[in-house]
Amino acid sequence: MTTTVATAATPRKRQAATDRAVAENRLGLKLVAPAVVVMLVVTAWPMIQALYLSLYRYRLTTPNDRAFVGLRNYGTILTDSLFWHDTFNTVVIMVVSVAVELVVGFIFAMVMHRVIFARGIIRTSILIPYGIITVVSAFAWQFAFSLNNGFVNSWFAWLPGIQTGADATNWFGHHWPAMFAIIVSEIWKTTPFMSLLLLAGLSQVSEDMIEASQVDGATWWQRLWKVILPNMRAAIMVAVLFRALDAFRIFDNIYVMTRGAQNTESSSFLTYRQVIEQFQLGLGSALSVLLFLTVLLLAFGIVKLFRVDLARARGEA
Repeated sequence: MTTTVATAATPRKRQAATDRAVAENRLGLKLVAPAVVVMLVVTAWPMIQALYLSLYRYRLTTPNDRAFVGLRNYGTILTDSLFWHDTFNTVVIMVVSVAVELVVGFIFAMVMHRVIFARGIIRTSILIPYGIITVVSAFAWQFAFSLNNGFVNSWFAWLPGIQTGADATNWFGHHWPAMFAIIVSEIWKTTPFMSLLLLAGLSQVSEDMIEASQVDGATWWQRLWKVILPNMRAAIMVAVLFRALDAFRIFDNIYVMTRGAQNTESSSFLTYRQVIEQFQLGLGSALSVLLFLTVLLLAFGIVKLFRVDLARARGEA
C-alpha cells in the first residue's frame, strides 16, 4: 500500500516539473522573440553581404577589377602566418584577462555581497572603471606605461625587471611588455563587469546551505569549493562566456595603445587594417566571417565545458 502511493506520487512530481519547464520555455521564447527579430533585421543583411564579398577579389581602389574567386580568400588567410600570429595574440589576451578577471571579480563580488557598512559607496567605487569609455581608459593606461611620463616605472621600480632613469623600462618597445600593458588595461576596465555578474550568482546561493555546512564543521575553503562555487556554476558560465567573447574581439585598447606595433595585433585589428587601411573588401570580409565562426565555436565550447544543468539551476531538480 505504501509502496503504491510512493510510486504514484513520483510521476506527478516529475510531470509538474516538466510542465513548469515547458511554460517557462514558452514564456522565454515570447519575451526574446521581438529582440531576436530586430537583431536579425539589423544584422542579417551585413552578415550576408560579408559572406558574399568574401567570395570575391575586391579592392575599393580598383572596383572594376572585382572577380569571383570562391574560397581562395579563405585559403590565403588560413595559410598566412600573420593570421595565426594575430589569433595567438588574441587567445593570449582572452585567456589571461578572463582568468584574472574571474578571480579578482569573484573577490570583489564577495566583498560587495558581505559588506554591511557603506555598501552603496563600495559597490559604486568598484564599478567606476566599467563606466569609463574604453578609449579614454586606454589613453590613460598608455600614459601610465609611457617611457618618460608614466608612473608605472617609478611606482613599481622595487619589482624585478622594472627600471627608471636612463635605462627605464620601455613597455611599448617589445612584444611581451606591450602585451602585458594591453592586458592590464583590459583587466582594469572589465573586471567590474565580471564582478557584477558574479554578484548576481552569489546572491542566489542559499544562506541556509552555507550555515548548515558551517555547523557541520566545514572550513571556509570547503564551503567555497563544495557549496558556493557549485551553486554558482550557471552564473560563472555566463560571466566567462560574455567576457571571453568580448575579449576575443578586442580592438580599442590595441588601436589606442600600440596601433599593432611590436606584433601586438589582434584578429579584429587585422580585419580593420585589411578593410579600412588597405581597402581589401574581399579579404576583410573573409576575415570577419572567420572571426564570426570562431566566436560561435568559442561560445559552444564554453557552454559544453561548464555543462550547466539549467533545470537544476532553476530549482527544478
